[in-house]
Amino acid sequence: MDERMEIRLSGSGGQGLILAGIILAEAAILDGKNAVQTQSYGPEARGGASRAEVIISNTSIDYPKVSKSDVLLALTTEAMMKYKIGLRKDGLLIIDSNIEKPDESFRVLSVPILKTAQEKVGKSIVANIVALGTLALATKIVSKGAIEKAVLDRVPKGTEELNKKALYEGFQLVS
Repeated sequence: MDERMEIRLSGSGGQGLILAGIILAEAAILDGKNAVQTQSYGPEARGGASRAEVIISNTSIDYPKVSKSDVLLALTTEAMMKYKIGLRKDGLLIIDSNIEKPDESFRVLSVPILKTAQEKVGKSIVANIVALGTLALATKIVSKGAIEKAVLDRVPKGTEELNKKALYEGFQLVS
């Protein structure tokens, strides 16, 4: 891993990206790295724009906000359009496959996150965990073991197996 990686997770409210950001930060800490997580969402509880930002570093983190993201995960076209301006030119854009790829020169990973959650896992509510699996494997920012432990520690009791399946389906989208 580079010394520092700035990650922005974006979509609409209700997609669980705030939780995904928290889980990602906790996985980094489990791997012995420093991490900070911030979040922002509109006044609407569901349906409004939301984002979580995570900075992971091998050294201390002096400023908790993402300035130029190394990775942008976007689950909606609106989120991609809003936040791609803050992605580094050589950054990685991870988008759901139903989003049209932008013309910019980013590295783009287009995978069926939402479809995988619905069809392979059986619940669209776990799209955030599918996305985490995809992001973790694509960036190698955290270990598989750490992200799995963080997911299982944070998801509601009784949903551990469902979320573990979602995480592993996310891994499969990259491998």
